[in-house]
Amino acid sequence: MEKATFAGGCFWGVEHLFNQTPGVIEAVSGYEGGKLDNPSYEQVCSGRTGHAEAVEVTYDPAKVSYEQLLNEFWNMHDPTTLNRQGPDMGHQYRSAIFFHNPEQEQAAIKSKEEAQKFFDRNIVTEIVPVTHFWPAEDYHQRYFEKHPGHYSCHYIRGWVPGEEAETPKTA
Repeated sequence: MEKATFAGGCFWGVEHLFNQTPGVIEAVSGYEGGKLDNPSYEQVCSGRTGHAEAVEVTYDPAKVSYEQLLNEFWNMHDPTTLNRQGPDMGHQYRSAIFFHNPEQEQAAIKSKEEAQKFFDRNIVTEIVPVTHFWPAEDYHQRYFEKHPGHYSCHYIRGWVPGEEAETPKTA
């Protein structure tokens, strides 16, 4: 099994969509990229810890590649909005790929360049090394399964590189 870490706004939608991806063993909501050990949701929401709401994905590379996960990531959020996703605003809602090794870094850079062809505005997604992932509190895990019908600012864009873009669908 391998790990990948992504931030694309509120972690509930990102986690939910990755947990539906074939080959993903588990996606966990949490916090990455900040300066405080074991932050709470309230601390991260203050915008003062430097963390992003992020999702750590454990996946089987024999069933889904890192490149496929990157494609899913570009399709589930708007990577052109700085520190914002839908109604959620602040540095904690930034778009970021936290790479675990040099191979992931190179794949992320290449994928970002390819994804840019599908957006009218510049992609602002950070590509930075993973530091320490802190799982979020239990009540955040699998939030949409526990609270069906809640709104998500994430969607499935429905395209892959080389194909015509479809109308986004709500997650």
